[in-house]
Amino acid sequence: MPAYQFTAIDASGKQQKGVLEGDSARQIRQQLRDKEWIPVSVDPVENKEKNKSSGLFQKKITAYDLALMTRQLSVLVAASIPLEEALRAVAKQSEKTHVQNLLLSVRSKVLEGHSLAQGMQQSGRFPDLYIATIAAGERSGHLDLILDQLSDYTENRFAMQKKVQGAMIYPIILMLMSFGIVMGLMTYVVPDIVKTFDQSKQALPWITVALMKSSDFIRLSWPFLIGFIVIVLFLMARFLKTSAGHYTFDRLTLKLPLFGKLSRGINSARFASTLSILTKSGVPLVDALKIGAAVSSNWVIRDAVNQAAEKVTEGGNLATQLERCGYFPPMMVQMIKSGEASGELDRMLERASNMQDREVTTFISTLLALLEPLMLVFMAGIVLVIVIAVMLPIVNMNNMI
Repeated sequence: MPAYQFTAIDASGKQQKGVLEGDSARQIRQQLRDKEWIPVSVDPVENKEKNKSSGLFQKKITAYDLALMTRQLSVLVAASIPLEEALRAVAKQSEKTHVQNLLLSVRSKVLEGHSLAQGMQQSGRFPDLYIATIAAGERSGHLDLILDQLSDYTENRFAMQKKVQGAMIYPIILMLMSFGIVMGLMTYVVPDIVKTFDQSKQALPWITVALMKSSDFIRLSWPFLIGFIVIVLFLMARFLKTSAGHYTFDRLTLKLPLFGKLSRGINSARFASTLSILTKSGVPLVDALKIGAAVSSNWVIRDAVNQAAEKVTEGGNLATQLERCGYFPPMMVQMIKSGEASGELDRMLERASNMQDREVTTFISTLLALLEPLMLVFMAGIVLVIVIAVMLPIVNMNNMI
C-alpha cells in the first residue's frame, strides 16, 4: 500500500502535515474529510523523495537517525514481526517527516515484492555499507542477527562522532575568544596607549614600532582583511570540491606530522570496522574491500584499497597488499595476516577494528587535551608581546629622567 504525504487544514483552521497510507490519493483525501479536515495537497511519498534527492537542499539521514532506526528495526524483526509492519512502526516512531517518508517509501517497495536492500538502494539515501550488509542478511536468512550487528556498528560510529564533536567545542570557543581579544586589543586598546609616544621625539624600540604599525594596519584594513579571508576560503572550498583539489588536500594531509597520523588512523578504523561487519555478514571479500574503499574519506587511501582489491581478485594476499600501500598500521596488517592464515579473518578483523577504534579515540583525546594549553600559551604570548612593546618606551623614558 503506497504512502502519501498530505497538507490539510483542520477544523480550527491550522495547517496540518503528515503521511498516510492508502490505495490512491483519492482515498487519502476521503480519510482527511472523515476527520473534518480540508485537503490542500496529497502527493505520493516516492515522488517527494525523488524530488528531494535531486534538489539542492536535500535532507540527509543523520548518524543519530540511522542508528536509532536500525536499532528499532532490529528489535522488531527479532520479535518475528513482518518486515512491512516493522518498517511502518519505525516510521511512526520517528518525529522527522523526511525520515517517515523515507521509511514508508522503502516499505512500499517491499510491498511491491522488492527486498529490503533493493528498496533502500532505490531510495538513494542509505550508505553502501548499510545496503550491502542488509542484502547479505537477507541472502543468509539471518536478517535479525545482521541488523543487530549493524545496530552496534552505527551506534558506535555515532558515539565516536559525538565524542569528537563534544571535545572540539571548548577549543573552538577558546580559539574564537582568543582571536576576538587580540583584535580588540590591537584595534582599541593599543592605539590609545601608544598615542602618547607619537608626541615624543624619543626613538622607540623596534617591537613598539612594529606593534604600532600592525595596530594601524588592522584598524584601517580590517574590512579588507575579512573580505580577503572570505574570498580565500570560498576559493579553497570550490577547489576542494574538484577531484584535483580533493586529491591535493588528501596527499597534503597524509604528509603532515599529526594530521597525517590522525587521517590514517581514522580511515584504518573505518576500513577495519566496515570489512569486519561485511565479512561476518557473508559478503565476499572482494565486494567487502570495494565497499570498504568507498567509505574512506581520504581518496588516496581509497585508491590504494581499490588497487589491493584488484590484486586480491587476481589471487593476491590481502595483508601483503595492505602492507605495500603503507597507509595501515603494522599491527593491524599483522592481525589480518594471522586471520588469513588461520581461516578466522572475520574474527581478527573485529579485533583489529576494536583496537583501531581505541587508538583513534586515545589519539584524538590527546590532541584535544594538548590543544587547550597550547591555545592558552599562544594567547599569553601575544599579550606578553603587547605588554613588552608598551612598557619598553616607558622604562626608557624613566631611565632618561
